[in-house]
Amino acid sequence: MSLDHVKAPRLAPPQISPGTILLLAAACGLIVANIYYAQPLIGPISQSLGLAPQAAGLIVTMSQIGYGAGLMFIVPLGDLIENRRLVLASVALSAVALAAAAFAPSAAVFLVCAGAIGLGSVAVQILVPLAAHLAPDATRGRVVGMVSSGLMIGIMLARPVSSFIAAQSSWRAVFIASAAMMVALAAVLSRALPVRAPHTRMTYGALIASMAHLAAATPILRRRAFYQACLFFAFSLFWTTTPLLLAGPHYQLTQNGIALFALAGVSGAIAAPISGRLADRGFSRPATGAAIALVIAALLMTLYAAPGSSLALALLVAAAIAIDFGVQANLVLGFRAIFALAPEARGRLNGVYLASLFAAGAVGSAAGAWAYARGGWTLACFVGLAPPLVALARFVFSAARGRE
Repeated sequence: MSLDHVKAPRLAPPQISPGTILLLAAACGLIVANIYYAQPLIGPISQSLGLAPQAAGLIVTMSQIGYGAGLMFIVPLGDLIENRRLVLASVALSAVALAAAAFAPSAAVFLVCAGAIGLGSVAVQILVPLAAHLAPDATRGRVVGMVSSGLMIGIMLARPVSSFIAAQSSWRAVFIASAAMMVALAAVLSRALPVRAPHTRMTYGALIASMAHLAAATPILRRRAFYQACLFFAFSLFWTTTPLLLAGPHYQLTQNGIALFALAGVSGAIAAPISGRLADRGFSRPATGAAIALVIAALLMTLYAAPGSSLALALLVAAAIAIDFGVQANLVLGFRAIFALAPEARGRLNGVYLASLFAAGAVGSAAGAWAYARGGWTLACFVGLAPPLVALARFVFSAARGRE
């Protein structure tokens, strides 16, 4: 299926108000946080539920697998079903799964709930294309960047918030609070979210099948997905492994200390509006190369000092900020590129783009826990470096041939 055959009816120029941008950004942040609450708590959760240390990464991996499945099978429905209704159904699923996870009696039950939490959290990736639909062409990158900054703040704040709550109460309280938040958010969105009824006329089977055709016919989609998948592998590995490192014998940080470390990464959210503006002005190619190089440099700097020293901790904090900045910048650059391709296929384009990166993220989380258990931070870091280095090599090759 070629993008040339995806035609949208002529409509009035799209517009989006500051209030709607704020609503979409806040909703994205609150929803996506559900996937990341468990990341700094994999130690307490695995101990509470009897999960072996080598398998602790599954706590994060399962939510990412669920999210990836949702990207492939739920997000494309944004091209077929009225968007507000689809978002509300997904948020409701998240609320039920979070409540069930809070009372999970075993590791197996929790892991199933984690998958369902990830599945419901794909509401975020229905909201981001909705922002692109509502935004004028000239400012689409900026609008998507602003909404994505809310998403990034949610990712970054999820870790310190869950750590602080767990330190004061227990990890189960984190999931109870989040379930209540999803119920409240659903009530707000049901009244305030703009209505968007897609014009695509396809069966669900044809819709899903068309995603493979879109990927095959769209080189820029494949490149952007590859770059972001490589960076997200490193991102997930870093944030799954560093809580284990910081709680270990070298640093011996408490959950509050780990929360403060995670809080530093929130500053990386400023990358979203910056990269969106750069993309609107035609600077996507140099910004992409810089984002990939930044992630590589950030991981390398963590190997400079001996673990446990003040310098090593400072370098870890700097790396957290740089990795989050680079990954978020490249994500928005990719959004800007793919959302310019075909308005009526944005849900499917977004599904292909993000499914690939979250599949890589799930592998990165599992690989990070495995590598850390066997070779400590040094092995985990080298494992995390490999995909971004491959991405940089492909970027240089593509840039030399005049491609983004």
